[in-house]
Amino acid sequence: MQYLPLLGISVNDSAVFLIIIFLFISAFLFMLFKYGRLYLKSITSNAHVSLLHIIGMALRHVDIQSIVEYRIMAKKAGIDIAAASLESHSLAGGNIKHVVRAMIAASKAGIELGFDHACAIDLAGRDVFDAIKASINPKVIDCPDPVRDCPTLDAVTKDGIQIKVKARVTLRTKIDRLVGGASEETIIARVGESIVTSIGSKENYKEVLERPDLISKLVMEKMLDGDTAFQILSINIVDIDVGENIGAKLQADQAEADKRLAQAEAERRQGLAIAHKHEMKALAEENMAKILAAEAEVPKAIAQAFREGNLGIMDYYHLKNIKADTEMRTSISKSGVSPVIK
Repeated sequence: MQYLPLLGISVNDSAVFLIIIFLFISAFLFMLFKYGRLYLKSITSNAHVSLLHIIGMALRHVDIQSIVEYRIMAKKAGIDIAAASLESHSLAGGNIKHVVRAMIAASKAGIELGFDHACAIDLAGRDVFDAIKASINPKVIDCPDPVRDCPTLDAVTKDGIQIKVKARVTLRTKIDRLVGGASEETIIARVGESIVTSIGSKENYKEVLERPDLISKLVMEKMLDGDTAFQILSINIVDIDVGENIGAKLQADQAEADKRLAQAEAERRQGLAIAHKHEMKALAEENMAKILAAEAEVPKAIAQAFREGNLGIMDYYHLKNIKADTEMRTSISKSGVSPVIK
């Protein structure tokens, strides 16, 4: 083994040392070749991102080109966003494109929007760039939502007439309430409920048809945008139609129900009457059986009277004549023929 007197190391150690230096220089040249363009681009754009930071982002599997490009975009718009901040938001699962574009749009429109606030809105699942656009250019939504099954808001005035309404709501996004504020669905639900309530308070449908703007005014006075991420600028009735006469229909349905109830009550009473009739018939037959049983005891009583000497033969014939006369009168009365008296 040979030694280098100047370095104080052996020949084998110097070879290993040179290999390490060669590998280090090769890796550096590779990184410079791969990321040098982005590094130079950041320097020339006055949005410096160090080469070591770029290499570190590569090791962390971050989209380096997006970080550099959006930092340059923000810098050119007069907004200085650190590359580390953009990297942190990207690693958190955020969309740096929407955040940077939203901050640029807000800056140009004079809307105050900090980077942390924009990141919070983005991570909350809202499109921060779309929110800024809605804040600059108010957004118009339909009420009710056209994608729902019901195409109109249906309300009934006090005289029972149905009114079908379509409305349009103009909204402006409130950036400070975007995180934690209610969404558009809440606005649509509140406006729809308020319109139905306002129409229901009218005495007749003519008032609604003559002045639909009064409905919009009543709804606007209720301040329905509280605790939401939007400010309601206007509510306009775009279509209004007269539907069915709900009051008359309900009265007809009630009359039909009363009719069926009365029929059921009449049938119940008829059933009771028939049952009572059968009970009386059974009672009459029972009484007739008792009469027949009593009549069967008469001959026995007569025979007993003969044996005891309480009844004579003339008395017996007199009873027979009375019975025959009674049977004749009964048969005549049933036939309806008046007896001929000579």
